[in-house]
Amino acid sequence: MSSRRRRTSPGLTSYVGLVRFYEEVEEQIKLNPYLILILSIATPLLAIILMKLFPPPI
Repeated sequence: MSSRRRRTSPGLTSYVGLVRFYEEVEEQIKLNPYLILILSIATPLLAIILMKLFPPPI
C-alpha cells in the first residue's frame, strides 16, 4: 500500500460515528466516584429510616 492511500482514507471510526460520540461524551458532567458510592449507600439507609419513622399502613 502506498502512504498516499493511507493518508486520504478517513478511517473506520469516522464511518461508524465514533469520533463524534467521544466528543459528546467528554462534554458531560463528571462525577467523583466517591460521591456515587456515598449516594448508593445513603439512599437505601434513608429509605429504611423513613420506613421506621413512618410505617406504611397495613
